[in-house]
Parts: sequence; C-alpha cells; structure tokens
Amino acid sequence: MLTIHPQFRLDNKAFSKPGSLLDDVKTNYPDDYDFLKALLYARSIDVQTSGSTGQPKTITHTVQALQKSAEATGKYFELKPGTKALHCLSSAFIAGKMMWVRALHLGWHLTRVLPEANPLQNISEHFDFAAMVPLQAQSSYEQLDQIKTLIIGGAPLSKVWEEKLAKLNTDIYLTYGMTETITHIAVRNLKKSNAVFETLPSVKISQDKRGCLTIDVPYISTQKFVTNDVVDLISNTSFKWLGRYDHVINTGGIKLYPELIEQQLQPYISCPFIISSIADETLGDKMVLVINSKAFDIDLNQLSKQAGLSAYHQPKQVIFMTDFPLTINGKIKRNDVKSNINKYSL
Repeated sequence: MLTIHPQFRLDNKAFSKPGSLLDDVKTNYPDDYDFLKALLYARSIDVQTSGSTGQPKTITHTVQALQKSAEATGKYFELKPGTKALHCLSSAFIAGKMMWVRALHLGWHLTRVLPEANPLQNISEHFDFAAMVPLQAQSSYEQLDQIKTLIIGGAPLSKVWEEKLAKLNTDIYLTYGMTETITHIAVRNLKKSNAVFETLPSVKISQDKRGCLTIDVPYISTQKFVTNDVVDLISNTSFKWLGRYDHVINTGGIKLYPELIEQQLQPYISCPFIISSIADETLGDKMVLVINSKAFDIDLNQLSKQAGLSAYHQPKQVIFMTDFPLTINGKIKRNDVKSNINKYSL
C-alpha cells in the first residue's frame, strides 16, 4: 500500500488520511476511484496493456515497484516535493495511473482535469510538470508555455511536430517505455537534434542477437525485459530507436523500417496511414502505403520526392482501407492491417 506524502495536495486540498482522499476522488473523479483505492490499500495492482503489439493482457505490479518508478522519474527531472503537476491522462492505462503515484509518493501539488484533447483550454495556472499524448500536446500548443517540463508518449509524434515543439520554451521529452516497465524507462529531449533516448536512473540496456533492445530494471524484475524494438545502441544508458523487429520489411534483401518512413511521410498525408507490405514473388515483400480513406488520386513519385525518400524507401503501391482496426486506446493494429491487405491482394 502507498502512504500519502505529507506535502501532497489535490486541487489545493491537503489529505492526511486515505479515506478523505478517496471520498473527494469519488465525488470529483469517479473514474479514478477504484485504482486509487487499490493503490492506497493493496500491495499490488493490475494493469491492462494496450494491445498494440498483441492481444491485450493484464500485468500485476507491486506498489513498491510503482513507487520506485516514480522516484526514478522524480530524480531524472529533479522534481521535488511541492512540484506543481497537471494530470490530464486517463487512469485506465499505466501512464495515467503513474501520474497519481508520482504525486502521492513524491508530495506533488496535483491539478486533475479530464483527459480531453486540450486540457489547458480553461486553465491559466502554470505547472512544473505534465504528461500528455501527442494529440493533447498539439491541441494545447498555444498554451504549452504554462508547463515547464512536458513528457509525451502513447503514440508516435510526427517529425513536423517534433521540430515545432522543440522551438518552445517548454522542455519537452518523448518517452520510451511500456506497461511492463511501468511507463517510461528512457526519454528523448526534443531540443537535442541527435534523437537519442537516455535511460532513467538505475536502468541499464543492451541488445540481443536480433539487434533488439533488452532492458534491465532492477526495481521491477530480476530478469531483463526483451523487446522487439530494433535500436542503435550507443551505450548501456542511451540508444536510438529504429523500429519494430516484427514490422521490418525485407524487400529484395534490403531491410526497411516502416516507422522511420512514416515519420518522413507524415507532413504530406492528412489521413491516418501506415507503411506495410504484401507478398511479392520477386522481392519477397513489396512495400506499400496503406491509407485509411476512400480511394483518391495520389502521385507516389511526387509524394516520395516531397518527403525526401530514396528509391529504396519509396512505397511501390497505395492501398486504401476505410476502417483501420484499432486497439482499445486507439493505436493501429499493424498486423491486422497487413493480414487484411495480403488476403485481398492474392
């Protein structure tokens, strides 16, 4: 169970006992009540994964591990008791749950708002720290100077938005992590042009034979977490992310990383899309651009030229789908898309 830090405040109110906090939350933030009750009275909590890389599953984390994760974030960003923090994420997932844990355990002054697209729209207050998904950061762009340090995760951020956000006075970081590692274990400062992720304190990393990232988080598990994320390993505390091993397209013996190509195409395609592949007798896999829309005219050569794609990185075909399969938190199910387009291309 978690003990409330004496300096913790919720909406400028102090709480010395769990019961009074839960009464307030039940009235004002009922969607957070069950999680907080478990956090304050149990030794572990169950967390649902998003399902973006497979079937959603339930993972159990000890409250002690959640506290250690909170301490690592606090130490990296130098967030002391009394830190003014904005919580605007859904507590249905680990990122939203951890905002509560950090505030309660580290003694932050927390302002809770509903997880809407623009959480700052009716707020003039300034904050030391906040966490958002890309849509929220983009929608709040004009007001982000109200936040000193902002972390962004949960979905990809386009290169255009990376460059735009990097120009703000706010210190903005992209996060790397997953439910299994209790949110982020590494962050990337958008103000640095090297695209390097740095790990939080106590976290060490390495690579397996596939070139995929393995993560050692001693406060969570004695065993390493083995990922399917292909990386350029710089040191045991820093790396560049290249893409997912299970998404790599091998076309004519050349390995292509869809996520990197998507980042280049993002500014020029207004509809949701992904880079995928279909079976090809000559190439093995033929790279295709799959767009979530009704069919419209598109010039692949011109598009690729605009995006600065080389001939090897240019999609060979466009496929339109009217309904992308999505996970429970809105991420595209890439494997399902690939299965569907290969089914109909035969």
